[in-house]
Amino acid sequence: MNRIILHVGDWATLGLDAARVRDAVFVREQQIPAALEWDEADNDALHAVAYSERFGERHPVGTGRLLETGAIGRMAVLREARRGGIGSRVLETLIGHAEQRGDAHVELYAQRTAVPFYLRHGFAIIGDEVEEAGIPHVQMVRVLRGPEAGG
Repeated sequence: MNRIILHVGDWATLGLDAARVRDAVFVREQQIPAALEWDEADNDALHAVAYSERFGERHPVGTGRLLETGAIGRMAVLREARRGGIGSRVLETLIGHAEQRGDAHVELYAQRTAVPFYLRHGFAIIGDEVEEAGIPHVQMVRVLRGPEAGG
C-alpha cells in the first residue's frame, strides 16, 4: 500500500514536482499546449504537491495551487493515482490555507468533467461555460466565511 504525503510551499521548493504532474496531465494527456500551462502566477502562488511513498521512494502524483486572489488552479492528479482521494486532499489543503489567511471565498475554473468533484467539495457554479485551451470550463466558488465574520 502506498502512503500519500502532502507538502505545501512555494514554487522554488515544489515547482519541479508540481511541473512533472502538470506536464503529464495537462500537456501530455490533455494535449494542452505547454505555452498555456506555465505562467508567472506560479512564482507567487502557494503550491500543494501530493507524493506517493512506497518502500522509501517518493513520487509526485498530484498538485494544485492557490493564488493570492483566492483562485485555486492547476489541480491535477496522475491518471494512475485518480479515484484514491488525492485530489480531495490537495483541494482541501489549499482551501484550509485560504481559510487560515482569512479569505472570504475561493474560486476556480473547473473543466466541465470535473464539476461533480467540486460540487462534492461545496463549490457552486457561478458562471457560464467558457472554453479554455479547447476544453469547456465553468467558474465555481466556495464561500469560506459570511459577512458576520468580517468579510
